[in-house]
Amino acid sequence: MKRNRIFKIGTIGISFFLIALVSCKTEKTAFVEKEQLADKVYPLLDTENSRWFFFSSASRPFGMVNVIPDTGINGDWGGGYKYNTDTVKGFSHIHEWQMSGLSVMPVTISEANKKNIFTDFYSKFSHKTEKITPGYHSVLLDRYQITSELTSTKRVGFHRYTFPDNAQKSILFNLNTILGPCENTNGTLEKNNDYELSGSLVMSPNFRRPKPVTVFFKITLNVPITSIEKDTPTGNYLVNLNKLDKKVLMKVGISYTSVENASSNIKQELPHWDFDRVITESKNEWNNLLGRIKVDGGTETDQRRFYTDLWHALQGRRIINDANGAYPDNTGEKFRIGQLPLNENGKPKFNHYNSDAFWGAQWTINTLWGLVYPEIMEEFVHSLMQYYKDGGMIPRGPSGGNYTFVMTGASSTPFIVSAIQKGLVKEDLESIYIALKKNHMLNGIMGKAGYEHNTNSGGGLQYYLEKGYVPYPLPEGEFGGHQDGASQTMEYAYQDWTLAQLAKKLNHEADYQYFLARSKNYKNVFDKTVGWMRPKNVEGKWLENFDPYQYENGFIESNSAQSTWFVPHDIEGLVALIGGKEKAVEKLNGQFETAQKLKFTSGTSHDAELHPELSRIPINFGNQPSIQTCFIFNLLGRPDLTQYWTRNVVKETFSGLAPNTGYNGDEDQGLMGSLNVLLKIGLFQMNGGTEKNPEYQIGSPIFNKVSIQLNSDYYSGKKFVIKALHNSTENIYINKIKWNGTPLKRFSISHSEITKGGELILEMADTPKQ
Repeated sequence: MKRNRIFKIGTIGISFFLIALVSCKTEKTAFVEKEQLADKVYPLLDTENSRWFFFSSASRPFGMVNVIPDTGINGDWGGGYKYNTDTVKGFSHIHEWQMSGLSVMPVTISEANKKNIFTDFYSKFSHKTEKITPGYHSVLLDRYQITSELTSTKRVGFHRYTFPDNAQKSILFNLNTILGPCENTNGTLEKNNDYELSGSLVMSPNFRRPKPVTVFFKITLNVPITSIEKDTPTGNYLVNLNKLDKKVLMKVGISYTSVENASSNIKQELPHWDFDRVITESKNEWNNLLGRIKVDGGTETDQRRFYTDLWHALQGRRIINDANGAYPDNTGEKFRIGQLPLNENGKPKFNHYNSDAFWGAQWTINTLWGLVYPEIMEEFVHSLMQYYKDGGMIPRGPSGGNYTFVMTGASSTPFIVSAIQKGLVKEDLESIYIALKKNHMLNGIMGKAGYEHNTNSGGGLQYYLEKGYVPYPLPEGEFGGHQDGASQTMEYAYQDWTLAQLAKKLNHEADYQYFLARSKNYKNVFDKTVGWMRPKNVEGKWLENFDPYQYENGFIESNSAQSTWFVPHDIEGLVALIGGKEKAVEKLNGQFETAQKLKFTSGTSHDAELHPELSRIPINFGNQPSIQTCFIFNLLGRPDLTQYWTRNVVKETFSGLAPNTGYNGDEDQGLMGSLNVLLKIGLFQMNGGTEKNPEYQIGSPIFNKVSIQLNSDYYSGKKFVIKALHNSTENIYINKIKWNGTPLKRFSISHSEITKGGELILEMADTPKQ
């Protein structure tokens, strides 16, 4: 009946109906395409300068599993997927800070290769037949003509192999091998039934992660297993499959606690065999997180690079607990299986994480996560506190359920204080404060140098407390890495200031005054006669033959010129030491002018910082110690120079979209990706958002419009929008600012203002406002 009524409306009615239908479909299609922000991501960015945990493809945000083709396996640096290496050496599942494991390789067996398959199984591949998007990787193995597709859930790798017709199909389990930062040993595999396998391997200790970690795994296939062969010399296994099936699907669940939990992870996360559905679900998850920030304007390359930066900010630091909340605790003398608290639905209240250091996070993920992804920041605080409950210290970079003491200081303090000051963590604040304070006292984490596992001397904390600075060199000798006294002094002083802010919030007045006094210790390593921060020995004598441009001469992964500006908590005090704002502006601006000649970085990779000429750069945006310097001009009364240099740094250093460029240094699990996002949207927090009602400095966004969706579970506002009127590559200066229609006279805006929602309008021009 309805059909007849439609036809009776006549030709004109049908025409309008069809137009409306086409219009509706077009609008819907356009909307869907617009929302596919994951398609803008360029995963190959900087992959010629890769490291083990850098590259990601078949992975969810912060997922335990990150399945990729490994083209480099021997070493952390250059390990994993490296673009200019044309050989796949296996598909492994774990690419994390000091962790690796479970490499598999689909192969075809012939008379020619069956005798040597355990030692000769690598395959060439071509980027021409490769497809990579967030959550998916496809590569053709030239040697075997196997199309290998990879995707994943949080804890399960999902493989789809399309074999050539009539081939003997097999999968090699390379369980005993070097993978990135460590060896995989004691690998075992057993057949449970015709479709299931299980096993484990041990990630051997290294000098960063001092205890072994076991990886348990469960394998399920959609085709029957015909036989398993073990190779005695290598200890590896070849799983032979039914010849009739062209497509093979394989689920790989992993766990750091048990085979049973690996199996449970599969049951909870991947109960079906629909490979394409998982690709779609993974893409949707990435789209949802990337979609928290929408940008308009700029070039297509600008937008693609932006979402690639944002993508990097949401990975690297990965989950280590099972879906049921079990997790590996390696903080004690004996390994134990811990259990996260569960909610009323029996799900973990938060996830537990593996993580590189929070060294430099005060200028990167502190700000980005705290504003755009508050739920992630809150979870990480709970995870860090779980380590404290288990092992007695809040870590600065945990791996395998244990401390690694990567880098220096108490870098988690600013991160946690920022989360509290932004209202993301509201409970158990006294307990958190006690834990943080312990880290700042003798025998806490602040007193440990890099990878100093067995002593508490390398951090020089006792000298910092007694003399007000950490001497260089330490008279007792070497106990760990990064024993660079001037940098340690400055780092501790900033971290003490952030802890003082929490003490003040909790009304611990005596502690507030105590840590505030300690936060002035940076002044003890400033030599007014030369105008730079300068190392002192234990007797209080300045380092002789001092060269402010000499790399790692009392300064951590930097030189004095770069690190002199590392006083994010007291720029006014630093300016007074230098001789006033005019002198400070002249000095810093001169450093930028010199650094521009080298495009603001020490070469294009972290290794290049050691180059005798490149290392002498006065400002380096390839590593963390001086990445805040653009925004210091805001605090010196010269916002025009913040705008000018920020735009130039973005243009010269962080605009590339190619495998041979990208971060030009050390992308420590989202730190530099986060920095890029902040520079490009024009927001920054000098002290890491650790003061009461944290403040954001306003910079020069490269986009015409930035819309940030606010999480309603944490913030009252729905959206924070930045509009840059008349924006262009020439119009980089801000002449007028309005906040919700009212003129704003300052180049800053508070966290409470932003999170109530509203519109920040910047009127851009090609010359600074006089």
